[in-house]
Amino acid sequence: MNLRRHLMQKKGEDGPDLKGGSVDSLIVLATRATKNDFFYQEAFLTTYRTFISPHDLICKLLYRYNKFIHVSDMRQRAARNSFALLVRVVDDLCLTDINEDVLKTLMDFICQLVSRGDLLLARALRKKVVEKCYLKQQSLLNLRILLPSMAVTTHKASLLDFKSENIAEQMTLLDADLFQKIEIPEVLLWAKEQKEDLTPNLTTFTEHFNKMSYWARSRILEQEEAKDRERYVVKFIKVMKCLRKLNNFNSYLAILSALDSAPIRRLEWQRNITEDSYMYLYSILKGINLIFFSSGFKKEYCALIDSSSSFRAYRHALENTTPPCIPYLGLILQDLTFVHVGNTDLLDESVNFSKRWQQFGILENMRRFKNSQYPIKRNDQIISFFNNFDDYLCEEAMWQISETIKPRGGKKKEL
Repeated sequence: MNLRRHLMQKKGEDGPDLKGGSVDSLIVLATRATKNDFFYQEAFLTTYRTFISPHDLICKLLYRYNKFIHVSDMRQRAARNSFALLVRVVDDLCLTDINEDVLKTLMDFICQLVSRGDLLLARALRKKVVEKCYLKQQSLLNLRILLPSMAVTTHKASLLDFKSENIAEQMTLLDADLFQKIEIPEVLLWAKEQKEDLTPNLTTFTEHFNKMSYWARSRILEQEEAKDRERYVVKFIKVMKCLRKLNNFNSYLAILSALDSAPIRRLEWQRNITEDSYMYLYSILKGINLIFFSSGFKKEYCALIDSSSSFRAYRHALENTTPPCIPYLGLILQDLTFVHVGNTDLLDESVNFSKRWQQFGILENMRRFKNSQYPIKRNDQIISFFNNFDDYLCEEAMWQISETIKPRGGKKKEL
């Protein structure tokens, strides 16, 4: 196959040379990938679901393998390369990709290899298929992860009972477990389809973020005394500091979104407080730019979530972060959606691979942090206290409490 006739190359532009091509030519190019083309093969494996289904790709690779395996030595290399890519495709299958059609096609091919006497190839492929089937079975058995301890205690724990560092560590432990379960193609498919059944792990992670934020708001608003509410806010800010040290941007932003939520932000807070954490609190809730304070949180803490300049400060912080790290997926999803909406899937009836290069680049930070682990031990008492962050008030109840504390258009209620 003369690939040049079916591929579109950039001319005089920065970035990868490949601009687009037919589906078949992109597959062939991926099978031919050498060390110099490894970057392309990674981009192909990450994004191919946007223009061909996993089952169809597997079928095309099997067709190419069977076509060239019994010909001259030069063409047998094409068959071997096709098999090598097939193994990688199977290894990268999401659990949602594994269906009856995919399994039947793969098992039929394994039987075919055995009948030909290609036992090493059959064993290698079968190993990957069995591993995927086992993982899918385990995911169905473990519908809920890190269940809180059900140990009975006579004391109802409070947020203030635990050290901020320990709270942040257990939040990170929960986040990390959910983050590791997200499969990269899920994130890419969400930007295109936005269907929860295709992105179960991503959906769970997003729901966890929202529940944590509502949980934090509820813990603050349920305090009857103003001084107690302030103590809880300061506690959450201390937890945020610890989360930042752990590179857990997800929980960091979940709590910050709680502190910056309208039912809390509208309340009046003490002005005569000089402690660093209170100063930071005041800067958030009253909109004061922290840059004017010589003491208090470092400037990057204030600027980290500044949405101006396309979250430049956060992006810079993420680029300079070494694993382990849990990134904020909301911005990744936003960037992917922007690329999907702003670029066509096809160029002159060929796959627009320039779009796929952009998608691959956006996902790079997530790929970079996926395999890192936190050396954190589980604390059952704190995990039990979290209770999966299910104990939170609804939006209407939060507003009712907020307006009871400070009526609309009126003065703060004396407590």
